[in-house]
Amino acid sequence: MQFFSTRNAGSRVSAAQAIVQGLSSEGGLFVPESFPQADLKTACEKASYAELAAYVLGLVLPGYPQEFVAEATEKTYGEAFQGKAGYLRPVNKDLYSLELWHGPTCAFKDYALQIMPKLLVKGKELLGRSELTYILVATSGDTGKAALAGYQDVPGVKIAVFYPSHGTSQVQRLQMTTQQGDNVAVYAVKGNFDDAQTGVKKVFADQELGRQLAEQNVCLSSANSINWGRLAPQIVYYFAAYRQLLEQGRIQMGDAVDFCVPTGNFGDILAGYYAKRMGLPVGRLVCASNRNNVLTEFLKTGHYDARRTFYRTTSPSMDILVSSNLERLLYHMCEDTEKVSGWMEELRTQGHYQVDAQCLEKIQEIFSAGCTDDEQAAEEISAMFQDNQYLCDPHTAVAFCVAQEYKNETSSGAPMVVLSTASPFKFPGDVLKALGQLVPEDEFEAMRQLAAHTNVPAPQALASLQGQPERFDREIEPEQIREIAKIL
Repeated sequence: MQFFSTRNAGSRVSAAQAIVQGLSSEGGLFVPESFPQADLKTACEKASYAELAAYVLGLVLPGYPQEFVAEATEKTYGEAFQGKAGYLRPVNKDLYSLELWHGPTCAFKDYALQIMPKLLVKGKELLGRSELTYILVATSGDTGKAALAGYQDVPGVKIAVFYPSHGTSQVQRLQMTTQQGDNVAVYAVKGNFDDAQTGVKKVFADQELGRQLAEQNVCLSSANSINWGRLAPQIVYYFAAYRQLLEQGRIQMGDAVDFCVPTGNFGDILAGYYAKRMGLPVGRLVCASNRNNVLTEFLKTGHYDARRTFYRTTSPSMDILVSSNLERLLYHMCEDTEKVSGWMEELRTQGHYQVDAQCLEKIQEIFSAGCTDDEQAAEEISAMFQDNQYLCDPHTAVAFCVAQEYKNETSSGAPMVVLSTASPFKFPGDVLKALGQLVPEDEFEAMRQLAAHTNVPAPQALASLQGQPERFDREIEPEQIREIAKIL
């Protein structure tokens, strides 16, 4: 199995090349030419998350030695995840929470970004490449810290993270600006996440810059979900959720399971689509958006329109208007790189595009969508805690709202798994307020009060940020990302 660009099917690369390169030269995203089929019984018989990950990743990373994959997954998903890798928690009746925040940075990005550096280093070895790799990362909050933690002091790699100034929680910002390591850098970008992401994409598409860096024996790569190495590990936890439902006797082998995913860049939910294409009995994939509901509108109408007001919300990791991974889905639906290139050019030049009726029909056979605002998310946080003794963050609350709305509208009897993407203690002030408590100005005091009020301990990785010196305080314009890439 090889990979090719969503905008050019003629150029085929290996899995290692797709991961090392990150983005295709003309700006497209790498997609697999076919989908390997998992043996569901074999997958569900794996004794640990690491073994399941080795099996699934062995299918979607052709060319990587199986012994390497098994060793990498064993090292990645052990102690760092506190024995709760892919942990599925019942909430009520047919509603479940797939808690993906028990890793070292308390967000779902850890599942990919703890193993991705190993994939990059091995990929370079497989390709016989020894150049220095510059990794550029745009983040709406959680990817930045997870990438910094994963790539800290990895030989042959330098990494720069760009986050929207005033677009993250204080805890998210401190996770990045206090990061240790000799090969890391962090910059606040004036504007929103889309400004940062566009700036990074322009660097990758800059052929002249690419030539200049190549002359210095440097190549660019990405740790965002535009990189196949970020997306592939996320497929695993859909299988993990299914396995646990089987173990709990909630389903029989082959029964369908619905998933609701809070998403802004469309990577996490796309991984669920890939799991479905690999044979996992996924029923509906429900896309949950906050007030920046560009994806909800698209999935219902086929019209993608980024020309809208951008809102800062209590779920900042979803404050995105240009969802990069949607491009991959568009290709899989129409299998026409020229169409995809045309739509992406319309988005770039006009700010919107409309897919054809046939493409939209195929999308709607698989995906549903809904959105909710901050007030509704806060009410959901309160209701979840009062009714189910379940504490969740604002992103997960958005998904719970949308999931229950979907179930009410469809009367679906299938289990609904909500992907819980971040610890509630990443957003202690918003969660505390939602629970009807007075919120102190200091987020760490809010963290302490939230723990006391709920009797849920705050993760040490977050509580220990208080008082740590901030190493990075530079604010830049989006246009300066190119210059930083030249001198990283």
